[in-house]
Amino acid sequence: MPILPIDAGRYGSREVKSIFEEEQVLRYALEFEACVAEAQAMLGIIPKDAGAEIARKARSGMVRLERVKELEAVREHDVAAMVEALVEVCDEVAKPWVHYGLTSYDVVDSRIAMQLRDALAVIERKMKRLALLLAEKALAYKDTPAVGRTHGQHASIISFGLKFAVWASDMLVHIKGMEEVKSRALVCKTLGVVGTGSLMGDKAVDVQSIVAERLSLKPVDAATQVVSRERLAEFIARLTLIACTLEKIAVEVRNLQRTEIGEVMEPFKEGQMGSSAVPVKRNPIKSERISSIAKMLRSMLIVALENIALWHERDLSNSANERFIIPMSIILLDEMLESMISVISGLVVKVDRIKSNLNSSKGQIFAEFVLDALIRKGMDRIRAYSIVQSIAFSAEMRGVEFRDALKDDARVTALLSEEEIDSLFDAGKHLASSSRIIEGVASNVYAVCKDMTTS
Repeated sequence: MPILPIDAGRYGSREVKSIFEEEQVLRYALEFEACVAEAQAMLGIIPKDAGAEIARKARSGMVRLERVKELEAVREHDVAAMVEALVEVCDEVAKPWVHYGLTSYDVVDSRIAMQLRDALAVIERKMKRLALLLAEKALAYKDTPAVGRTHGQHASIISFGLKFAVWASDMLVHIKGMEEVKSRALVCKTLGVVGTGSLMGDKAVDVQSIVAERLSLKPVDAATQVVSRERLAEFIARLTLIACTLEKIAVEVRNLQRTEIGEVMEPFKEGQMGSSAVPVKRNPIKSERISSIAKMLRSMLIVALENIALWHERDLSNSANERFIIPMSIILLDEMLESMISVISGLVVKVDRIKSNLNSSKGQIFAEFVLDALIRKGMDRIRAYSIVQSIAFSAEMRGVEFRDALKDDARVTALLSEEEIDSLFDAGKHLASSSRIIEGVASNVYAVCKDMTTS
């Protein structure tokens, strides 16, 4: 009976979750044992026929999860149980050489790297898809003037497409950052009990290189009994940073969907209920889910950091919690990406409301450009700032249009004609370098994600 929402199928895609299922974990471990045996046989460390037999039986499907569990119940050691189950199905010539020169965490750390390798292929594909969706939205709305808000207040004119371009650029940073993390986190280890190579002697490093190449991993440069946990901590840190960016996007969607702003709306399918009590509610539930999961993912980074300092060549204080934080951090990020892809692909952008909000301050959002116009006419910046501010504050208190208040002030009309003032209140003229910025980001996204489609 499922206990966690992940187990119940609530979060995460089938594709990612399958990587962490018990049966698949066993297959990863057995594939590692097969590659090690083949490499050892190739280098003359174990008999060739023993290496071939071990590899054949490891890949045969004859080692059953049920049997491993039976043995683990007695041995209280999961890797030892797997090794014993493999020994049971091997011919006599191979039995002595199963798991030769290895320690349990050679298997565990290499298996974890194999899981990360396969999970990241899925995660990266979804990151690229999201980046493309964001770039497309940026281009679609690059010429749409909107309210730019700082401190929750109207500040100046922004291209609505620039919001999406910033997020697309952030995703590119993460895509490139993940490539760097992969080079350090996806490592193979076959160096035995304390990292010396143990029974394999000088050839242990050669075994490790061969195995790493076959598993599309990198050989670890040096390790104790375990691969240093800085690598996993960095990996989870990168996942956490991606999650934080997704939450940043989600928070903006949630804010823009507020009734008072109403510039966007999450997709809302037929039959969906926003509230059990209020029929008219259309709640941004996917964005809120993203924010909620981000909090959980951030907490896992703390645990990963705590795992770095182990006793001597290792202790067991990292083992139990890594069974949670590694699969959960990946599965939850996968869920966040799926949710955000759904939000962005189906996002309803209310252009009429965006235009309406531009005028909601009665023109005061154009104050930056009035200030600039006065400066260009030769007025001292501080004096110009003071004049514009006093006119704006007075107009707000009186409930009049900022443009009309400017035209009624002799200090302004002494320098600016009515036509010049009117020209400042055209939002489309104040997008500045927005198009160039957005098109540059989109070009970069297409270059990095050219192997993807958004269909």
